[in-house]
Amino acid sequence: MTDRPIVPMIEYEDASAEVRAVYDDIMATRKSDWVNKFWKVLAHDPAQLRRMWESLKQIMGPGALDPLTKELIYIAVSATNGCEYCTYSHTASARAKGMTDAMLMEVLAVTGKANETNRLANALRPPVDPQFQPKDI
Repeated sequence: MTDRPIVPMIEYEDASAEVRAVYDDIMATRKSDWVNKFWKVLAHDPAQLRRMWESLKQIMGPGALDPLTKELIYIAVSATNGCEYCTYSHTASARAKGMTDAMLMEVLAVTGKANETNRLANALRPPVDPQFQPKDI
């Protein structure tokens, strides 16, 4: 990944009131004094910035899965999709939530194995075993 974005980052002091409101919510929610670069490039489209932030805040917020598990899933998907930025970002977030190096290596091993077996199953097309089918549907 390059160090130069496609569009310039919109810094807080240069942001519109609409963008600043989202930046303020990001910092308040994350208990941080800065906004990361992803949001700063997305700020060129204030409506999308708000929509993406609200959606992410809801999905990564309290739910049936604990916050670390959500970050581990995010790392796995980011690694699979080849998103360097997201892999670094969510690895840092997972570390802050207690992830160890051993946990990271294990989630990457599981992710790699899942990708391999998924590709083989897609290529070989075995029918789904009846034991795997939901019983109540």
